[in-house]
Amino acid sequence: MSTLEIKDLQVQVQTEDGPKEILKGVTLTINDGETHAIMGPNGSGKSTLAYSIAGHPRYEVTGGTVTLDGEDVLTMSVDERARAGLFLAMQYPVEVPGVSVSNFLRTAKTAIDGEAPKLRTWVKDVTGALDRMNLDGTFSQRSVNEGFSGGEKKRHEIAQLDLLDPKVAILDETDSGLDIDALKVVSEGVNRFRERDGKGVLLITHYTRILRYIKPDHVHVFVAGKVAESGGPELAEELEANGYERFLTAAV
Repeated sequence: MSTLEIKDLQVQVQTEDGPKEILKGVTLTINDGETHAIMGPNGSGKSTLAYSIAGHPRYEVTGGTVTLDGEDVLTMSVDERARAGLFLAMQYPVEVPGVSVSNFLRTAKTAIDGEAPKLRTWVKDVTGALDRMNLDGTFSQRSVNEGFSGGEKKRHEIAQLDLLDPKVAILDETDSGLDIDALKVVSEGVNRFRERDGKGVLLITHYTRILRYIKPDHVHVFVAGKVAESGGPELAEELEANGYERFLTAAV
C-alpha cells in the first residue's frame, strides 16, 4: 500500500518583484493502483506542483503538507524523496555531458536501493528496459540526454521509471514533443508500470491525447494554483470538447 497525500499545499517563488504565490491550497490524495491526471492552461501551477513534491529549491512551500505513506516528504532532501519512492519525469530533461546512460542508471539504482545491482542481471535489465522503449543497444553508451531527440529523452525517462521502480511516478508533460509513434511507446511503458502492485501515477498534461492510451481513474482541472474541479475520465472529454473557458470564467 502506498499513498501520496497532499493537503492544502501552498507554494511561492521569488521574482524580481518579490515573492509570487503559485499554489494556493492544493489538496490531493493518490492511492496505490490509481492514476490521476492533472490538466489546466499554461501558468496554472501544474508543473509547480510536480517540482514542489520532488523538492526543487526554487519553489518555497509556505503552507500545507505532503506525506508518502505517512512520512513527511517536505522535511526530506531531494535524494531522500527518491529513496522514499518518488519519481519525477521532467518536462525538459537535462543534458549531462560525459556521463553515460549506463553509468547514470546504475548509479541511480545503487543510490535508491542502498546497494549496487548485480552486474550479470543488471546489464540484461537495462537492455530490456531500453529495448521496450525502442532504444537500441548503443543508446546506453551515449551521454545522458546529450544530442537526444525529444522522443529519445522522454523514452529514456520511462526506461528509468521501469528500472528504478518507485512507489509514485509524477510525469510532467511527458507527452510534449512526441509524435504519435513515440507517444504510444511511452504510454505502453507507463501502463506496464501501472500494472505493478502498489503503484500510483500523477500525470500532468495539457492535452487529452495521452489519456487515450493511459486511462486515468481521476481527472483534476487546475486553474490559478488550485484544483477547480475533480471528476472521472468524462471530465477530460469535456475539456477536449469545450476547453477551459468554463473554469477560467469561474476563477475570475
